[in-house]
Amino acid sequence: MPVRRLTLKAVLLLGLALPTASAFAQSADNLFARKTVTIYIGNTSGGSYDLYGRMVARFLGKHLPGQPNVVATNMPGAGTLKAANFIYDVAPKDGTAIGIVTETLALEQAVANPAVQFDATKFLWMGRVASSNNIHFQWHTAKVQSLDEAMRTETPVAAAGAGNISEVVPNLLNKVLGTKFKVISGYPASAESMLAMERGEVEGAASSWAAVKTGKKAWLAEHKITIILQDVPNRSADLPDVPALGELGVSADDKALLGLYASGGAIGRAFILPPGTNPVAVKALQTGFMDMVKDPEFLSEMEKASIDVDPLGPDELAANIRKTLAASPDVIARAKALFGR
Repeated sequence: MPVRRLTLKAVLLLGLALPTASAFAQSADNLFARKTVTIYIGNTSGGSYDLYGRMVARFLGKHLPGQPNVVATNMPGAGTLKAANFIYDVAPKDGTAIGIVTETLALEQAVANPAVQFDATKFLWMGRVASSNNIHFQWHTAKVQSLDEAMRTETPVAAAGAGNISEVVPNLLNKVLGTKFKVISGYPASAESMLAMERGEVEGAASSWAAVKTGKKAWLAEHKITIILQDVPNRSADLPDVPALGELGVSADDKALLGLYASGGAIGRAFILPPGTNPVAVKALQTGFMDMVKDPEFLSEMEKASIDVDPLGPDELAANIRKTLAASPDVIARAKALFGR
């Protein structure tokens, strides 16, 4: 008899559990069915943020409950911080708003960038498609063709705002290594910066290696640019002869500071959700995203376009953000002092 009572109890508990699982699925369907999910891209078209944002918009919907329509829209400004602020404070919290913004959002918060109106630890993470390698390059006619030459000769380079690596890193190198980059700010994003370089308005620009190797193949084949730096801790296999930001610096303090700025690649091309987003929607988006990055059709399209895929889950991304914000107070204080914040 005791066994029968236990078995009956187990059956009753199972019966109670089933509607709960069903209710979760139904509520997720209700959130997304016949809805439009918008991916807000913090840059203009033509760069890697736009590239990854639009590719995810193509494939994410079929992996979400209710198979919503997913669209991408550009929201450039302040080195993608305009979009980050929008996602943090204004965007709907029902799962229909996703952002892809600068990989340095935690660092910009740490050094008190006045454009930051968010707490990076409160963003919810959907996942990362790939780590990133941002590169700095000079047009083939420029008088400066290396970091060593940039220490002796001034060279104008295009930049896309205070939160963007195209502005942050050259200014950092000027102050730490003594380079003579003349930073020309105000370009919306890397596409406009590269066009300015091609037109002769500036001699150098910055973008991601992914965007350059997919969108500027002719430049590489015809040796139109010289890549002089990659913003990663160690040299990538693709660019073994190009100095890495993490290997520069003479003193331990300099190396720690430059290493902090080289760490953003771990965030890479990741996607954020507004704080307070409906937990059911968050779970569905995270699950759908991680299913998408394993989808053979998605992977095939990425391979055809020569776009890197190096996924990372939401928990690991959140941990990286916390690690950046927990950097040595001395390193953060020096970064603030260097940038006058």
